[in-house]
Amino acid sequence: MTRLSEKVICVTCPKGCTLVVTRDGETVINVENGCKRGHTYAQQELVDPRRMVASSVRLKGGLHPLLPVYTSAPFPKPRIPELLSLLRKVEISTPVSLDQLVLENVLDTGINIHASREMKKVI
Repeated sequence: MTRLSEKVICVTCPKGCTLVVTRDGETVINVENGCKRGHTYAQQELVDPRRMVASSVRLKGGLHPLLPVYTSAPFPKPRIPELLSLLRKVEISTPVSLDQLVLENVLDTGINIHASREMKKVI
């Protein structure tokens, strides 16, 4: 059994506790410091790290050339470059409403991309 201890900064709240995580492979054996949410975060971060992603897509017929968008749920961290590459190829037309669905089930993750703002059509 190869046990490894490492430090992880918890980001579930503003305190930013330093967690000392002991694990064997992907199995977390012990988490020192922090609260219950921190322990859950450490497990998730070491096994399947995810992040919310905010970016933009091209916009046709709007006041601005780009529309801000966001993921509906935390996205798998290793696949973020793949997501950003896909978003660079997307162009939508106005009008766009706040929280409008831009892409559904992006990259077969079950996560959707939504508009972060409303954009009316410019005539």
